[in-house]
Amino acid sequence: MTAEEPLLRNEAGSARDRDPAEPLESMVLEQAIAVNVRHHRTVSGLSVADMAERIGISKAMLSKIENAQTSCSLATLQRLATALDVPVTSLLRGADAEREAVYTAAGTGPRIARHGTKSGHEYELLGALRGQHKRLESLMVTLTEDSQSYPLFQHPGTEFIHMMEGRMSYGHGRETYVLGPGDSLQFDGEGAHGPVELTELPIRFLSVIAFPDSTI
Repeated sequence: MTAEEPLLRNEAGSARDRDPAEPLESMVLEQAIAVNVRHHRTVSGLSVADMAERIGISKAMLSKIENAQTSCSLATLQRLATALDVPVTSLLRGADAEREAVYTAAGTGPRIARHGTKSGHEYELLGALRGQHKRLESLMVTLTEDSQSYPLFQHPGTEFIHMMEGRMSYGHGRETYVLGPGDSLQFDGEGAHGPVELTELPIRFLSVIAFPDSTI
């Protein structure tokens, strides 16, 4: 992704300002309606202007509904459902669904052994999500003076690493990247990758791997 490309979270999602006094629970229903209205309108091939005219509200109001920026009255909800030729309940779908999150307090992540783990290489699991979120694993990797070997990894999916401390040269395929605090690298996990030279120890970096649906 280049700096000019739009973020998918902006293109496919929504954002809104929230009064600090407004409880998060009150936003769940608005968010569900926003997602469902936008989905059904798009599937029906209707523009925002066409949809707004069909139900008799302004484009600005429909835009606010689709971006979860306003509460939708029951009367308006019924008009939306009628215009989209769907039951009202379909516009509420997902409002009561549990959305998974994983919280790991500082220092409490289990230490794990990765294939290729050697002395001086420590991997702390910060969290993992599976199922409809595909499979996402986050690790805090620490390399110390005891790190005398440099394993190369290959795996399905995409990996993102962000340097927290130290300096190293990191290889991916035929390329080598010099990484220091604040530097990031995102790459195809199928390419052989791993530390090539540990320049300044200790080294700590965050590693996030997004595995594809087909990964078991």
